[in-house]
Amino acid sequence: MANAEFGQAVRHWRDRVAPDTAGLPAGGHRRAAGLRREELALLAGISADYVTRLEQGRASHPSAQVVETLARALRLSRTEREHLFHLAGLTPPGPDTVPAYLTPSVQRLLDRLTGTPAAVYDAAWTLLVANPPYAALLGDPSGWRGHERNAVWRNLVGPGTRVRHTPESQRAMEAMLVADLRAAAGRYPADRGLRRLVTELRAHSDRFGELWDSGAVGHHESARKIVDHPHAGPVTLDCDTLTVAGSDQRVMLYTAEPGTEDAERLALVTVLGTQALTG
Repeated sequence: MANAEFGQAVRHWRDRVAPDTAGLPAGGHRRAAGLRREELALLAGISADYVTRLEQGRASHPSAQVVETLARALRLSRTEREHLFHLAGLTPPGPDTVPAYLTPSVQRLLDRLTGTPAAVYDAAWTLLVANPPYAALLGDPSGWRGHERNAVWRNLVGPGTRVRHTPESQRAMEAMLVADLRAAAGRYPADRGLRRLVTELRAHSDRFGELWDSGAVGHHESARKIVDHPHAGPVTLDCDTLTVAGSDQRVMLYTAEPGTEDAERLALVTVLGTQALTG
């Protein structure tokens, strides 16, 4: 059974996170100023029932992935995050693993980009967090689990994305992602999750095996992309990827040139996403 102290800590930290600071609507009657269990579950990508069982000490020991997503959703400091890992009976990830800790400054950056689709990926191209405009533009990732959250997996094995590609641009993008992943594997050779991802990619994608065996190493570069949105239609945007110094994470941003039809469509996408969230 999960340690009762783990549940008490989650409840305490949940109560101190205001919904509006987490990008959620703050309306309606609330018994406390913090997040509801359902809201924490949404932010962490787990079920509300599981949050309840964790808080009541009725769940099995949470995995490292669950603890990590809870720490991000609760906006814990580095010290608090380490404490939550210890309460779960786990060792906090060390320097030989792909960094997944989202600093408060990066979280504040996402909070301020209310009209700009933005997301943070780790060095292995696994999605850590996305703001509401990003979810509205490219699809809500809150229900994605495991490898579904990894961009390499989604593009070579999974359903792909809303970004439009020609056969040539698709192949170039795949080559870039695999080369970037190979570079990350070289930086974090002891990361078990990364090794498992590579093994399963090889098992499910001949294209991945071909690219991996080529030995190419590279990095993601900025590009101009067309996103086919189901309601707003095609939106042409600049996609820039910024590296967070010291954490080996990437902030991906989508922007449109002001005064253009694409800017209007992006604004529409953001509004539609907000309505869906509040609805």
